[in-house]
Amino acid sequence: MKPSFDLDKIKFATDPVSFEKAVALYEKGKIKNFEEGMRTYSAIVEGGQFYHVSVEARRFGYGHCNCYLGEKDTLCKHMVALSIFSVLGGKSIPQECKKLDDMPKSSGRPGNLSEDELREAKKSISDSIKYIKPYAGPSRTWFAYQNSLSEGCHRLSAIISRLPVCATSADLIVSLLLRLDKKLCVGGVDDSDGTVGGLMEGVVRVLENYAKLDASCIKSFEKLRGQDTCFGWEESLIKLL
Repeated sequence: MKPSFDLDKIKFATDPVSFEKAVALYEKGKIKNFEEGMRTYSAIVEGGQFYHVSVEARRFGYGHCNCYLGEKDTLCKHMVALSIFSVLGGKSIPQECKKLDDMPKSSGRPGNLSEDELREAKKSISDSIKYIKPYAGPSRTWFAYQNSLSEGCHRLSAIISRLPVCATSADLIVSLLLRLDKKLCVGGVDDSDGTVGGLMEGVVRVLENYAKLDASCIKSFEKLRGQDTCFGWEESLIKLL
């Protein structure tokens, strides 16, 4: 049975440290005796000792491991490594998929976006921002909600980090910041742990770098004038005008 998740889901829904450790386990061949059940995958994962691990095929992040974290119902590197194996079956992980950055970075690469590339970037942003949604659930769903925010922010970081430095990219990123700000101000997003706010600060730093590399990007900051934002993240960009 093919899993319902893919490598992107595994990567973006896992914290960077756990993901990179899981990649190391996978690449060192530490997943042994892999078996496919009706709705689960299971294996022995070799770490500090041999761990009995299982994961659900339909939902990433659900499973069990007899390590310290797994016994506390916390997603561990062993479950992530098994999930990677269930997707790739021992094949090599593409180099660009091996690392997960918490914060967006400027590509530092001058260039332009074609109409098709711009359309695809907008679609990817719209798909990713859906993970950053209002919270109105009971307290027992809080951690699942936080995981959703983190996944959305990881996905957006990856998109931004791939963009070339140009005015079109800057305009796209400014529009994203305004969408995120609206979600925080009036959209019901509970960002009490600062996940979304931290992403926005990182995005502002990307735009500051754009301004240094290509002065034409500064024009995109005009739409920030007069905006009543949640925590004044736009101030450093407006100063550049």
